[in-house]
Amino acid sequence: MKKIIGIGNALMDIMVPVDSYNIIDEIGLPHGGMVMIDREKYDFILDKIKNIDKVYIAGGSASNTIYGLAKLDVPCSFFGKVGDDELGKAYEQDLRNAGVKPNLIVSNENATGCAIAFVTPDGERTFATYLGAAAELNESNISEIQFKGYDIIHIEGYLLFNYNLVKKVMEIAKSLNMKISLDLAAHNFVEGNREIILDLLENYVDYCFANEEESMALTGMEPFDALEMLSKHCEYTIVKLGANGSLIKHNNSVYEVDIFPADTIIDTTGAGDLYASGFIYGIINDCLPIICGEYGSLLGSKVIEVYGARIHDWTKILINKK
Repeated sequence: MKKIIGIGNALMDIMVPVDSYNIIDEIGLPHGGMVMIDREKYDFILDKIKNIDKVYIAGGSASNTIYGLAKLDVPCSFFGKVGDDELGKAYEQDLRNAGVKPNLIVSNENATGCAIAFVTPDGERTFATYLGAAAELNESNISEIQFKGYDIIHIEGYLLFNYNLVKKVMEIAKSLNMKISLDLAAHNFVEGNREIILDLLENYVDYCFANEEESMALTGMEPFDALEMLSKHCEYTIVKLGANGSLIKHNNSVYEVDIFPADTIIDTTGAGDLYASGFIYGIINDCLPIICGEYGSLLGSKVIEVYGARIHDWTKILINKK
């Protein structure tokens, strides 16, 4: 079976259920978006939520996707940077427990990064992300040897704050004839990196994942038109439409995929990441695009039934594992 490596921000998710958007507005976060914060703001938010029950779960977009693939018995590794602290150790152990080979650099300068996710009753999540040690990951940490033997690299869009890092990773991947998968970040993040993303899609990316808001931020177009524009240079292009399913374009054909209804919607964190897990699983098993999308929709529907991006009961995942 093909081997997959992911690269992204190694972050511990702090899930914070709230009954309204009031505290989100007080802190000054965009509803449903993601904002990078410094240590001062991080400490301020921690103080704000000190009396609210919280759940700690290992996360990070690319890490979530790799986790899902590993749970489907795909040989996987994750590359990132953590702090020399208890959260960093817990993060590494979580990867191992899922069957992922950790490829983590340990920082002596900064703590393990955290993503504080406010989850409102509608299942929407709003992130305030303190990168910590993850922000230290740069092009000097990257070499060809780290990616040899892998067939696909999955990269999260949140890394685009360091364009030199992402470009070097993609250049090495292309030199090794690897397929490059890119999952775009939050819509407000896409808006600030539009030209960079379009350049990478044109020159490097094979599989592009975007949700409806991200595709709009990148192209200024509605989903079908955005799909057409983004597919000009990619082998597979996917626009996720939330409750309306997803759109896929491959080899000049467009596929519309329905959702799998969730038993209950608790937290949408990781829905897109696990969709990518299912879709990539379909690709490496030579499935038709519509089946790849259905695998993605199935995983996405199961992860929104729990807090965080870790599906609790994989016995309910009816995918033919090969």
